[in-house]
Amino acid sequence: MTPSRLNLKRLSGALLVAALCAPAAQALDLLQTWEQARQHDPQMQVVQATRSSVQAFEAQAQSLWRPVVMGSATVGAMSADTRMQGAQFSAPGFGQSNGVSFGTSASAATSTRWSLQAKQPLYSPERQAQQTQLQQSAGMAEWRADEAQQQFMLLTVQRYFNVLLTERQQQVLKNQYAAVQRSLAEAQDRFAIGDLPVTDTHEAAARASGLQAQLLVAESELQMARQVLAESTRIQPEVIKPQAPQSAVSVTASPPLDQVLARVREANTGLRLKKAQWDVARQEVNKHQARGGVTLDLVAQAGRERLSGDGDFGPASNTQYQKMLGLSLNVPLYTGGYRSAKLQEAVSAQAQAEAEYEMAMQQTQQQARSVWLALQTGPARLSALQAAWKASTARLDATRLGRQVGDRTTLELLQAENDSAQAELAWLRAQTELLVTRLQLDALTGSLSVQSLQALNAQLTP
Repeated sequence: MTPSRLNLKRLSGALLVAALCAPAAQALDLLQTWEQARQHDPQMQVVQATRSSVQAFEAQAQSLWRPVVMGSATVGAMSADTRMQGAQFSAPGFGQSNGVSFGTSASAATSTRWSLQAKQPLYSPERQAQQTQLQQSAGMAEWRADEAQQQFMLLTVQRYFNVLLTERQQQVLKNQYAAVQRSLAEAQDRFAIGDLPVTDTHEAAARASGLQAQLLVAESELQMARQVLAESTRIQPEVIKPQAPQSAVSVTASPPLDQVLARVREANTGLRLKKAQWDVARQEVNKHQARGGVTLDLVAQAGRERLSGDGDFGPASNTQYQKMLGLSLNVPLYTGGYRSAKLQEAVSAQAQAEAEYEMAMQQTQQQARSVWLALQTGPARLSALQAAWKASTARLDATRLGRQVGDRTTLELLQAENDSAQAELAWLRAQTELLVTRLQLDALTGSLSVQSLQALNAQLTP
């Protein structure tokens, strides 16, 4: 027995043992896969954390125009001396005296002080801009979470179909490998009796060795694809078996291109996020304009300060009460150029945000147009690839027959088998690409949801 035939038999035996020892695979539809990924993948935890920040931004925005109440209290040891000369003094029964001197002393005294202050903002362009920015930040957090969830949906579907394609590729290579083994054995037997030249044996052995290498690569790719999906869904990789598309794949008819582009401009999550960033940049300009620093507040204050202890003149105490209700106006007159520099920075940031929005609009519309065109040509492409697969299968049958009667060579048979296998894979790959393309259009128009996955799942073989 030649070394090549021995290696081929060893590989066949190893593959058979692996197939017998592997756990039974279970059919896994797309909705089940998404539900498992939604519950277990860390990326969805990031989405949920991003979405939970919406309420925090909204609460901050609402708090900016609510009253602020501050309280303070101090206690400590204190000494105080007061000297006053040339004062005028008058009291009932004492008359009026000029040039009077007063003195107080508290060298070992206790000082207590408390105060309350309430402030209600009435006018502040800067505060108004901050509130608008926080409201926009809440919307941005929601849209950022929506965009991340839509991208994760697409990623999960792609991982699902990647397992299917690598699994089918491995199976096709196994079938090719088995067919080449038979051709090699036949070529060697016919060469032994002088019915075929030795070149046919070499061609079959070379093709078998090439398929052996491809099969090992396909096995690695399948294991990796299963592992990636398993880590996302917490399903054992050995039991994952995705469902294939039905033979007659059909997608929901897409609206006219003008309607799709209009929908993209209005509802695309990424564009809405860019537009919100532009709005935040505009509010930053308002914050640093000349009138932005002006504030008017309604202020109420109350406080008490007491000092008591012993001094040079005996026991002493002093108590003061303060109450105030009024308006507080603050106008920045000169800031050393800081406000004008911040305004210049904000204007530049606004121009950048506007340019980024326009660029994102252009790129997103181009992507939507490309996806829409792919959906229009997809069914015809599928029909052509299916016809090519059927034609290559018929050619393979004819080549096998011709090989048996001597009209076709071993190399021609091997090439026909390879062409038929590649045509089958190309058709399956085109089916999955068409289904994913439909989801991509939903994502671009901001309508990708579980209902989109349900529609795709209905196109899979139960």
